[in-house]
Amino acid sequence: MLTRFAPSPTGPLHLGHAYSALTVWQVARDLGGTALLRIEDTDSTRVRPAHEAGIYEDLAWLSLTWPTPVRRQSDHYAEYDAVLEHLGDAGLIYPCSCTRRQIADAGAKPGADGLVYPGTCRHRSMADAQPGDGLRLDIAKALARIDGPLGYDETGATTSQNITDDLLLGTIGDPILRRKDTGDPAYHLACVVDDALQGITHVVRGMDLRDLTPLHVLIQALLDYPTPVYHHHPLITDADGKRLAKIDHAKALAKYRAEGLSVQDIKHMIGWRD
Repeated sequence: MLTRFAPSPTGPLHLGHAYSALTVWQVARDLGGTALLRIEDTDSTRVRPAHEAGIYEDLAWLSLTWPTPVRRQSDHYAEYDAVLEHLGDAGLIYPCSCTRRQIADAGAKPGADGLVYPGTCRHRSMADAQPGDGLRLDIAKALARIDGPLGYDETGATTSQNITDDLLLGTIGDPILRRKDTGDPAYHLACVVDDALQGITHVVRGMDLRDLTPLHVLIQALLDYPTPVYHHHPLITDADGKRLAKIDHAKALAKYRAEGLSVQDIKHMIGWRD
């Protein structure tokens, strides 16, 4: 049994990260397995070495240990490029030059991964790719390649979670697999590839990612990867019920530590029971 905690070094860890990390290690302990640490540093415009160093410091303070070496996604771009080449040879991805404003102006509706892409560039072939283009997965073509039903097991559910075509097409749409301008691999691609290469059997992550699981299961099926068991834990929220997030400058664990709070204080704040 292998699971992982996979933070992005785009800001300091906060209480929500502490809850997620503790949950990952608890699941691994309860199932007699191992928790890995993975650094998901593919957002080249936002990652900072100081934030990565802070991840190690915060997790060590929480008394969480992991095998080494730690996988850093930025060291494995060639592996993600190889997967994109494979999907391109299969005719399942296409280049896209659309900006967020153009997508919004086209009347795209909100979905599980931001706005559901309206398909503006879907007619383009990889032969038409230009420098700075992003790459999107053609969901309709991908679904046509799958024989039989798609589904996955979720802890706490009494039956497997079935995935419908309408769910993927209507609430997710054609997702970005490589970002435009930077060329960075997108989360949907990198996390799926890493989970397979690292032999992850159980994906433990926040409830905010549950609606994206059908997409990840589809990509796993396209690449003949095994599908892990999924566990989506509750989220830590602020006094107004809003999920803690880096973008909202949620208070860093390091600041609590500097103020003299103990690990037990942090656990009390997040309602954690060992």
